[in-house]
Amino acid sequence: MPTPYGNRGGLAFGAEELRVLRRALALALHPSSASDTDVRDCLRVAESVDEAVRESARMRAFLFADLDRYRAALPGTVTGYLSLLQDALAAGHQPGVDDLAALRALRGNPTAAALLERCRVLAEQGVRERLEARHRRRVPASRSHLLALPGGLAGSDQQPARPRPGTPPKPVPTPAEVFPPKRRPVQPTAPPQQWAAG
Repeated sequence: MPTPYGNRGGLAFGAEELRVLRRALALALHPSSASDTDVRDCLRVAESVDEAVRESARMRAFLFADLDRYRAALPGTVTGYLSLLQDALAAGHQPGVDDLAALRALRGNPTAAALLERCRVLAEQGVRERLEARHRRRVPASRSHLLALPGGLAGSDQQPARPRPGTPPKPVPTPAEVFPPKRRPVQPTAPPQQWAAG
């Protein structure tokens, strides 16, 4: 069953739009030569590009929804499903578990067998990219807080902060200053005895 997505490709521009794009590139190199007409033409082409991008996003959404419906109706929709899957892959669809399971069930079909190998490769690439993205994530906030504390340097090659010029370093107390020796209690002296007159 033919699908309406087979001829989907890059953005298509007419001869007039291409002329404006060439002029826009020239103006980017020499902006002082831009006229009011040139600016209006560039804005019109920019609006056309924006609309084409929005339309492409809508088509992708419809394509992926159709792919789900055809997959759910297998095996009766095998021809349409395989065609839609090829279009979806070209549009950046990441094959999932459902696609791989459906293709395994259709391995007797040469097109399905070839798509299965292609989807396996894409799925493995997706897993690797997700694992690499996890490793590139930022350090958790708790660890960042610990590294910001004194003595929590991120690496052993980092040097401790030096005192600013003109600021004398704080003296390090000696053990005797931190733990002064205990003084022995002084024995009270006996009061002088008074001798009675004889």
